[in-house]
Amino acid sequence: MSNEPEAAVPAGDWAEAYHSPEFQRLRSRLRRFVFPMTALFLAWYALYVLLADYAHGFMSHRVAGNITVGLIFGLLQFVSTFVITGVYVRYADRELDPLAEELRDGLEGPTR
Repeated sequence: MSNEPEAAVPAGDWAEAYHSPEFQRLRSRLRRFVFPMTALFLAWYALYVLLADYAHGFMSHRVAGNITVGLIFGLLQFVSTFVITGVYVRYADRELDPLAEELRDGLEGPTR
């Protein structure tokens, strides 16, 4: 018996697929990427917020003209979001999509 709550387990024919080793491997690979990356991004964001709140001198230090360290860190938040998205797409293409396609083909038959 699974430790999953009943609401998280799909009903009908999909219950068998949900409990299959292939699907569990797919979930494991997704979690292996998502949880560490989420923790890393949240730590980076928390650092930015904490520095903005408690390190005014550092964050207001001018780098060039009116460009401050705080502004650079703020812009790097956007950059890191795009980088994470690109890394995820590469990871999904390599690790997740082949497993998902194999699982789907096993359930619905080949699509090609």
